[in-house]
Amino acid sequence: MEILVLGSAAGGGFPQWNCNCRNCSGVRTGQVRAQARTQSSIAVRADGGDWLLFNASPDILSQIRAAPDLQPARQLRDSGIAAVLLMDAQIDHVTGLFMLRERGAPLPVWCTDQVAEDLQTGNPVFRVLGHFCGVDRRRIVPGEPFCVPQVPGLRLTPVALSSKAPPYSPHRDAPHPGDNIGMLIEDAQGHRVFYAPGLGAIEPQVAACFDAADGLMLDGTFWRDDEMIALGISGKSARDIGHLPQSGPGGMIDSLARWPGKRRVLIHINNTNPILDEDSPERAQLDEAGIEVAYDGMRLHFGD
Repeated sequence: MEILVLGSAAGGGFPQWNCNCRNCSGVRTGQVRAQARTQSSIAVRADGGDWLLFNASPDILSQIRAAPDLQPARQLRDSGIAAVLLMDAQIDHVTGLFMLRERGAPLPVWCTDQVAEDLQTGNPVFRVLGHFCGVDRRRIVPGEPFCVPQVPGLRLTPVALSSKAPPYSPHRDAPHPGDNIGMLIEDAQGHRVFYAPGLGAIEPQVAACFDAADGLMLDGTFWRDDEMIALGISGKSARDIGHLPQSGPGGMIDSLARWPGKRRVLIHINNTNPILDEDSPERAQLDEAGIEVAYDGMRLHFGD
């Protein structure tokens, strides 16, 4: 199994276009040693063939340009992206679908019923794409394994995560299982990776996936629970908006100590998170714990 990190930042990317926090201003001026990052997305394949795209960020075009594998140029119109899988309906995970509209056939998109509803109503991406290539929507049901025919050699098991639907969702204030999912990805040799870029709590079904997986790619959005509050950016904590912070009792570092023998990578990192600064004490703490920080262009291989 091969995983290509197309984008490793949270919504807004890094540096964020309108942000002058220490990280964003520092990376612009060269005073902070950090890598710029586009908005979160990965691509996965099992056999060296075409890719399954997990989420389609607003940065998808620049991500494709940076990854020649995604444009194999085998014919006049071509793409290495065979299908798309959506983990939720958040704007930073679905806007890139508009950029794939020039396909000559409907775009295969796998998502839950809750995500499909959001993309037909509150943010009608699917209806808009109906005027272009169209969408071949395939259903994901949490707890039910499935395969994507366009990307052979992968078996996927979705699990429901505790989270909120996007602000434009008809059920924003009444969460449903399927608003946000994690995914256990398995290849034909039995190598498994659990992917959850938005993770608010390590519930029993999530812990079971941690146990089964060889590698974990998890929510790295915030360092502190009150990170946005302390900066005066928001009145909500990390947990309020569905993200488990890295630090503190019961945080990601504390929790991942229970799974020391696995490769552990944080993705979906907010521009305010001090782990983006490669010289920060917070980054050193992650290094000490054996937890990696994803970056754009990172490749992970499991098995041969």
